[in-house]
Amino acid sequence: MRLNNITEGLDILEIIGREAESVEIGGICFDSRCCGKGDLFVAQRGVSSDGHNYISAAIRGGASAVLCEEIPEGLPDGVIIKVADTHSALGIASSIFYGKPSEKMKVVGITGTNGKTTTATLLYRLFSALGYKCGLISTIANYISNKEIAATHTTPDPVQLNKLMAEMADSGCEYCFMEVSSHSLDQKRIAGIKFAGGIFSNITHDHLDYHKTFAEYIRVKKSFFDNLQKDSFALTNIDDKNGMVMLQNTPAAKYRYSCQSPADFNCKVMEKSLDGMLLNIGGKEVWTRFIGAHNAYNLLSVYSAAVLLNADEEEVLVELSKLSTVAGRLEYVKGGDDITAVVDYAHTPDALENVLKTLKDSADGRDIVTVFGCGGNRDKTKRPEMAEVSVKYSDRIVVTSDNPRFEEPESIIEDIKRGFKPSDMKRTIFITDRREAIKAAIMMASAGSIVLVAGKGHENYQDVKGVKHHFDDKEEILKIFSLNR
Repeated sequence: MRLNNITEGLDILEIIGREAESVEIGGICFDSRCCGKGDLFVAQRGVSSDGHNYISAAIRGGASAVLCEEIPEGLPDGVIIKVADTHSALGIASSIFYGKPSEKMKVVGITGTNGKTTTATLLYRLFSALGYKCGLISTIANYISNKEIAATHTTPDPVQLNKLMAEMADSGCEYCFMEVSSHSLDQKRIAGIKFAGGIFSNITHDHLDYHKTFAEYIRVKKSFFDNLQKDSFALTNIDDKNGMVMLQNTPAAKYRYSCQSPADFNCKVMEKSLDGMLLNIGGKEVWTRFIGAHNAYNLLSVYSAAVLLNADEEEVLVELSKLSTVAGRLEYVKGGDDITAVVDYAHTPDALENVLKTLKDSADGRDIVTVFGCGGNRDKTKRPEMAEVSVKYSDRIVVTSDNPRFEEPESIIEDIKRGFKPSDMKRTIFITDRREAIKAAIMMASAGSIVLVAGKGHENYQDVKGVKHHFDDKEEILKIFSLNR
């Protein structure tokens, strides 16, 4: 594609070098080490490095043109284009280069602290069951119809995102359901993507290591809805105290869902057990295989979005009753002595509370043993809060390591300890080794107990000092259960 076609949607401040019209671009890159002959290199300022320092290296590597915010002196020959913001420019340029794939499908984005993966995945499964070819972009995995593609980020970088969407469109996908993380919003990874709709689940304290303040975290989430187009829909959970904030400035059509107040879409939990819930959605009862109030919200948002996408309401309810849980989200493993282990991704205080409340409400007096830790190099303020939540709903607690990354696990555990009162220590143990912690929790569980292993869910690795070692909570539980037969 010619460079002038790729940059047609950009606000260009300056161009130096050969005429842009004569330059053919073979690819787009933002890492100079990956630039090949004929590529367009986009120099971005990041947290730890500045792409502007690598413009010369990119040109030496074969890049024919460069997008940047500041033109360095003494560069080799090549077309240099100055723009105000290369983060948004990368997204827009990538969309154009791959043929604006988001305009060839209906793309629905889901944002919020908790529930993104479940909602996106269930929408993908629902519309697939309704007979549509669909794409999915999520934390767990990406899908082009039935073809699975490994996921590296909740929301991929703009080049990979548009490439993935182009493959979806080329394969005949009519819908794409994707998670939209706060990091991707702040870094403008979704610039250039046209959304048919946006869904807000909830917002609680998380990622403050990145956003610094809760107000900034809210602002970033809200920016997703601010930038939706007039012909799209904005669907929000009004039971979250910031739910209506998301709709304040959006030009999109506004819709609300609730399990507590009158709204455009409503749901009420009629019956609940460890096997599922009977829900009243829109005045009609449907039995689901999910448990917990948070899943009532997830299912309501899925139903609401499906209706807004003009799916038949009766068919949607029928298919909702057939859907099953997402990997690593309240995933059950049955063991001997009627012990039930539950694997869940809950890694924020709010998510952990939702899961524990769900288990407590459905446990019929059974003991709950909770295993959890906190990730390293992430928001430290939630560590003692996780302890407070675990004490509130658990009979026994095992604090362990999560993904320590570049922190010492013992240091993370010390931060968690600050959330325990002296009286809580009688039912709490601390085991740094996660494998041993899970084993200890199952060993101390009495007949009929529920063992919750929280924090990692679907992840099959443990990140230690920058190296991902294979580790799967469910796999470990199955090994222990098999040894105890």
